[in-house]
Amino acid sequence: MIALGDVPNRKIVPVHMKIREGGVAERVLMAGDPARVKYLSELLDDVKLVNESRGFLTYTGYYREFPVTIATHGVGMPSALIVLEELIAYGGKYFIRLGTAGALVNKLRIGDVVIPTGAAHYPGGLFRQYYGEDVCCPSTPDFTLLRRIAEVAEERRMEYVLGPIFSSDAFYAEDPVFAKKWSSRGLVAVEMECAGLFAVSLMRGVKTACVLVVSNSLVEDLGHASAEDLKSRVVDVARVVLEALTRI
Repeated sequence: MIALGDVPNRKIVPVHMKIREGGVAERVLMAGDPARVKYLSELLDDVKLVNESRGFLTYTGYYREFPVTIATHGVGMPSALIVLEELIAYGGKYFIRLGTAGALVNKLRIGDVVIPTGAAHYPGGLFRQYYGEDVCCPSTPDFTLLRRIAEVAEERRMEYVLGPIFSSDAFYAEDPVFAKKWSSRGLVAVEMECAGLFAVSLMRGVKTACVLVVSNSLVEDLGHASAEDLKSRVVDVARVVLEALTRI
């Protein structure tokens, strides 16, 4: 048996996203929520909807004269990796996920920004299928992309926390025991996609990074911010992401 990860340059024929040739830019901002992708697309000039199949709303336009695609990846690693693989097949090369996360440390508040330096995950599942064996391979972002995001954030006086996170497969299984265990290991936040995106990007030879906005906390009661509550903050962070994409 040949594991998918052993064939990094295999030919993918997209079956979920229906995009015409040339419809995807090399620079891609990804987000889970199609509603978020829709309003972020308004940051682009001459923007066009290039896919709505399966609810994976995808727009391509220009940011500071650079072609950029903004794409929906859905919830969880299986969904996100379908989109990543198909966007790579359509010509995407640089990907930044803009998402939300739950805090695992007390110092993080609603709306704070986390730039992951790596993502832990449980073995098995899609990782077992991609790797073809029970191994622990790195799930880390591209350093150049990460550095560009940090540079732009600092120029704009946007504070951020840099650190490792956990990528979870089970949103409603993230209880206080889970939070205590992973925070004690030095992780700062939890979300549901980064580990898969980082790992498969390494296999496929593309560059991926992530920026997260804190929406809730697993270690203290901060409530859970809605998409509308976070909208203005997400737009500010998106401008940082888009600017970082123009510098690669």
